[in-house]
Order: sequence, then C-alpha cells, then structure tokens
Amino acid sequence: MSLKLTSRFPSKRAFITGAGSGLGRELALLLAADGWTIGITDIKAQSAQESKALLESKGGKVLEYAFDVSDKTAYQGAFDDFISRAGGVDLMINNAGVGDGGLLDEYSLKNWDWIVGINQMAVIYGTYFAIPVMKKQGAGHIISIASAAGYANMPNMSMYNITKAAVIAMSESINAEVRPFGIGVSVVMPTFFRSNVMAQGRGPESAMSIGSAMIKKAPILPSEVALKILTEAGNGTFHIFHPFQARMVWWVKRFIPNLFLTFKANSFAKKGWVQKKVQEARQS
Repeated sequence: MSLKLTSRFPSKRAFITGAGSGLGRELALLLAADGWTIGITDIKAQSAQESKALLESKGGKVLEYAFDVSDKTAYQGAFDDFISRAGGVDLMINNAGVGDGGLLDEYSLKNWDWIVGINQMAVIYGTYFAIPVMKKQGAGHIISIASAAGYANMPNMSMYNITKAAVIAMSESINAEVRPFGIGVSVVMPTFFRSNVMAQGRGPESAMSIGSAMIKKAPILPSEVALKILTEAGNGTFHIFHPFQARMVWWVKRFIPNLFLTFKANSFAKKGWVQKKVQEARQS
C-alpha cells in the first residue's frame, strides 16, 4: 500500500528521531516500503544500526545517527548532515521521548531538566531546524508525537503531562505560522500503546510500575499507531487521535472540565498510598 505522503512528496526524504525501536521504527518501516530516504536517530548506536539494516531490507535508503536529542549541538550536526546528503527534508517526525511518573515536588529538578530536554526541547530543536529548509522548498510536513496525557493531565505524572502539553501547544502555534509557506503540521495524541517509553524512567518504582503495567496490557501495537499517523498526516489531519478513547477524553475535558477535574481529584485522594502520604505530611 502506497502512502498519500509518498505521492505528496515525490522526493521522499524523512527525518525521524527515536527510530531505533518502537513507534519510530514502525513509522520508518512504512516509509521504507515506499522507498523513502530516511534519517533515523537513536541514543543507542546499536539500536540505530539494527533499524538501518531492517529498513534497508524493506527498500529504504537510510542514514543513521546516534546521539542524545536533548543535545542541540549534536542534533544540529546530524540534521545538517542529513540535509547535505539527502538534499532536503519533506517529512520531519519528532518522535523521540521518554515516560516517567511521580509527584511534582518529589521529582528532582535534575530529572525535570532531563525529561524536558528530551520530550520538549528536542521537539523544538527538530522543528526549528526543519522549518527553514521546508520554507525554502515551499513544502514539507511536520509530525510531532505528543500524548493524550498532554490534555488529560492525570495526577502522579506531571513531568510527562507538561512536556506533552508543550508539544501540543507548539504544534498549534506553528500551524498558522508555517501554512503560508506550504508546510503542513500534525500532532499525535494517543492513549497507551505497547512501547518501551518507560524504559529510561527515573521516577519512584511505585509510579514506574503503574505506568509500565498499563503499557504492557495495552492491546494496541505501535505498528497500528504508525499506520494511523501516516495515513492521517497524508490526509492533512492536524489533531491525530488513537484510539477512539483519546478523542473521547478530549471532548469530555472541553465540555465538562470542572466535572473532569473533580473526578480526577476525588479518585486520586481515595488511593491508599496517597492517604498515607497525607498523614505523614501532617505529622512531620
């Protein structure tokens, strides 16, 4: 099956962060099957190399880069190299990200710097680097992977919620800015699907185990999410939800916000470990 994005962008040049595994790899696989030239990044060189071999076996031309996306100097170097060798970029996919959990005041400021650097600043870097190239071309599409967490804002995961909310805000902001230049924008807001997003988490074990369990039992595979993303982006969709529950939460939050906030607060307050922390705080 040929993708609409392929017909829209016959030069077929994509740059995807975090493509060494999971959703990033699945997105790259779909593009490789259509013969795209793909720049892939991962913090682990071995993962990037494994993806490269797999993508090339599917028909893609691959340039792989191993670096930390929160390092803007390293990012700039890799992106510039890709542009030099590919001649431009038609599809920029800001996919790299990490998951974490815990209470805001118990999550160290060092860890805040870490997660903001990857989930928020790296998305800004990729978008910042891509826009001037796409403006000169007069065409391009930017896809940023956010999360339903960016608008549901559930407790005990503020560090993740905040960074994903920033991705949604950035995408909505630039949508109007880049449209006159022929550049499209999509922001992806899925609920839980199977991935290794919690693998690098730094929060307390209690929060990590909850998040990991929800991801493990999720029925949705990254390959399904990847196909949804590229199909909807090809159709020019801005807000990409998957599955239906993600869209449902979006509407509930907007039509009955106070009820939504109250439900979250009351449900959280009833948890045994939360009540225990309240008692400890009062006795300290």
